[in-house]
Amino acid sequence: MADRTVYIETYGCQMNFADSEVVSSILSKAGYRLAPNAGEADFILINTCAIRDNAEQRIRKRVRELKAQQSRRPQLRIGILGCMAERLQSQLMVEEENVSFVAGPDSYRKLPAILDEVARGQKAAATELSTTETYADIEPVRLGANGISAYISIMRGCQNYCSYCVVPYTRGRERSRDPETIVAEATKLYESGYKEVTLLGQNVNSYNANGFTFAQLMAKVAAVSPQLRVRFATSHPKDLGDDLIQTMASHPNICRCIHLPVQSGSNRVLKLMNRHYTVEWYLDRIAAIRRAMPDCSITTDVIAGFCSETEEDHQLTLDLFRQVGYDYAYMFKYSMRPGTYAERHLSDDVPDDVKTRRLEEIIALQGQIALENNRREVGKEFEVLVEGPSHRSPAQHFGRNSQNKVLVFDRRDTQPGQYVQVRVTDCTAATLKGELIETNH
Repeated sequence: MADRTVYIETYGCQMNFADSEVVSSILSKAGYRLAPNAGEADFILINTCAIRDNAEQRIRKRVRELKAQQSRRPQLRIGILGCMAERLQSQLMVEEENVSFVAGPDSYRKLPAILDEVARGQKAAATELSTTETYADIEPVRLGANGISAYISIMRGCQNYCSYCVVPYTRGRERSRDPETIVAEATKLYESGYKEVTLLGQNVNSYNANGFTFAQLMAKVAAVSPQLRVRFATSHPKDLGDDLIQTMASHPNICRCIHLPVQSGSNRVLKLMNRHYTVEWYLDRIAAIRRAMPDCSITTDVIAGFCSETEEDHQLTLDLFRQVGYDYAYMFKYSMRPGTYAERHLSDDVPDDVKTRRLEEIIALQGQIALENNRREVGKEFEVLVEGPSHRSPAQHFGRNSQNKVLVFDRRDTQPGQYVQVRVTDCTAATLKGELIETNH
């Protein structure tokens, strides 16, 4: 194994990026070096997403592209990690013959042994799901971290079994990390200079470590320092209780932003999706959030064209968007996933052109809503955590406010990691533009 190098490419959600940091830690401790790019690696590990078919097709395309590198460097080995590996298991190595190994999300501790086996010319698969693995004892290697914001994985798995979703099958049942390990990780990050942490889970609202709730965990992490911003993702509407809302409202450093996936504005479709809430319940949660935190930003996920969705169902979704007024939305057309309840028991009967048209209507409406919301921010002042130079101009910096909105402003003497006060002077649907008022700390 001496002096072998690995390079990790990550696709998909924040959980996958957090997992790649765990993998990097495990392999670094085993003596592997992290290569700065794919061209200098002996092993390329592709951490994958299986939530939609186009995500898997993108990964397959990348695997096939790497054949050219393998023809020039016969020692190069390709491995697939994560959800796609768990879903397809050893079948993936048959379909993509240049893949030497697969490892599911609960098998990362085995990677040093797997890589040694692969280096000897073998193929390997490790895809057993666990009911206990949380990697709580692994200190992640912060890949590409800006030294300002970091992810902390607080739980793994999911047992909601939404009818469209593969996650319970690829990540296993829900289990929560011990809260003290999470607080210790947040404390160490703050002491290392980080200014923001995001607590991650498939459904953070159902975090439960021997009776210790997510609201209690948020309060403990927020108490690390008033200068440490705390975010979280993702909430499930059925489990969003008043205790969490009140905890957020009582801690100024818990960011005023809640991602609350709705998926559909139709109760009939929500029932088919097995979401375990109604539109009325969802709107009650929105009202509770706004009573406690009028300035809280609310974002969502939505699926266009789910099984049997009618035009009336679609219009109900548009109506819900108008009623809630989301600041941002992740919007997708439905993709039938193998192995899910929907694939086994429902019919993907909405034509693709109808799905596309409905998605385009949702996107257009959300663009209008986001622009209207941002226009209401003009003239307001926000505390902004500076992240770095703007992509469009090195003379400007960008950062985010508590509501997770991006603000761009003249950089002057500001530095990444500083909190600054910015007054909003203009906006687009995606960005607030402002002028620097003062540097706080």
